[in-house]
Amino acid sequence: MEFVYNNPLVVGFVVVLLGFVLFMYLFIRRTVTGFREGMQNGDR
Repeated sequence: MEFVYNNPLVVGFVVVLLGFVLFMYLFIRRTVTGFREGMQNGDR
């Protein structure tokens, strides 16, 4: 486990991976809420 903490490449990869997952979560959430609002406005 000490190898992971001492290797900046692995740490950078984990940070980029977490950032990508967070970005995808926010993007999908925004898409779903926009779709839901559009469906509600269409019913009116």
